[in-house]
Amino acid sequence: MKRFIMSLSALMCLVASASAQAATDGVAAVLPDAGDTAWLITATALVMLMTIPGLALFYGGLVRRKNVLNVLMQCIIIVAIISIEWVICGYSLAFGSSSGALAPFIGGFDWAFLKGISVSDLSPYFISHSQTGPDGASVGTIPHLLFIMFQCMFAVITPALILGAFAERIRFKGFLLFTVLWALLVYNPVAHWVWSGDGWLFKLGALDFAGGTVVHINAGIAALITAVMLGKRRDYQGHAIPPHNIPHVFIGAALLWFGWFGFNAGSGLAADGLSANALMVTHIAAATAALVWALLDWFHGKRPTIVGVCTGAVGGLVAITPAAGFVDVSGALIIGVSVSLICFFAVAFVKPRLGYDDALDAFGVHGIGGILGALLTGLLATPVVQAAYSGGMHQFGIQALATVATLVYSGIGTFVLFKLTDILVGLRASIKEESVGLDETQHGETAYTAFD
Repeated sequence: MKRFIMSLSALMCLVASASAQAATDGVAAVLPDAGDTAWLITATALVMLMTIPGLALFYGGLVRRKNVLNVLMQCIIIVAIISIEWVICGYSLAFGSSSGALAPFIGGFDWAFLKGISVSDLSPYFISHSQTGPDGASVGTIPHLLFIMFQCMFAVITPALILGAFAERIRFKGFLLFTVLWALLVYNPVAHWVWSGDGWLFKLGALDFAGGTVVHINAGIAALITAVMLGKRRDYQGHAIPPHNIPHVFIGAALLWFGWFGFNAGSGLAADGLSANALMVTHIAAATAALVWALLDWFHGKRPTIVGVCTGAVGGLVAITPAAGFVDVSGALIIGVSVSLICFFAVAFVKPRLGYDDALDAFGVHGIGGILGALLTGLLATPVVQAAYSGGMHQFGIQALATVATLVYSGIGTFVLFKLTDILVGLRASIKEESVGLDETQHGETAYTAFD
């Protein structure tokens, strides 16, 4: 026993000596925080759940039975193709650095194929938790690869939101090409503007905690442009076509609500009080918006509807997204009430009056809700949540500038890419394809089979 104790003591001295020498040499190990890392892994999985199956079921239930598989296919292929694009060059363009005049607008290719990023590297991006790396620079508490995966899920769901506007009338190959081009040339630059330390809107002080500008305004205006340019469905009569499966709409909305906790609370990049606040205000805004939409349905249509409540909940989730890290519960209540009032008016009155066919109200909910949420963030941000941020007219002006810049860039970029894609491969389904349904004509499958 005495010999064992002596050997153990010698080993401990050796370890201590090695640690001291490493610290002296400036290469002391900097490790990820286990709690933060575990939470972000969970949040990443939750955000992926939002696209498949959440958004797939939500949108899939709203279309007619002859087009449901086409919507499901669009959602799952986006997860596949944008994930590949993200690791090849998307992440580098969105969060990497460039030089010269391009630096504030787009990243470079230093991280293309994730070169130079090892499993031991910590994220250079953080909000409230940081530590000092071996080179003296501040780094986050989660692995860099995990941050890349978390942001990948945002890059995935953003173009998936757009498909709600042109559902039931777009050819699959045209959809694929347009989606890749849009992710490369529209999503990545806007993400760089707002979320990269080099971005011009980031430096200006624009607030977007989890994607009101980058995701919802960006996708929302793209949805409107594509819906108008593609034209109405040939049997569209100026009002919503009855959905084929409302239980799927309900399940999809429930999964979106559940996954949104990762979307917003995960954007704090740590398991702390800021994430807890984001979780709380996300839920309260969604609950408030769902209730208000049900009351509006009841007043306007004489009865509350499942589709209406689900739409209201999603609208509340959209609008709280940019504000989740900056407002308290009172702000969440204001946002929840406001978004249902404004989005209901846009969907029930403005869209029929103007006559555009935003099939599943991607612009009416995500575009309008994102704009409202971004602007209200500028007014309702409170130092109670983050001491450095306070709402007011100055911040409102910055938010308005970020909103307009995103609308203009994404709108023009979407228009150009739509035209280019249409010339190269064609976008609009033929009369026969649309009549038979995209499930059979684009995929050779049917969702429901009758047996004798």
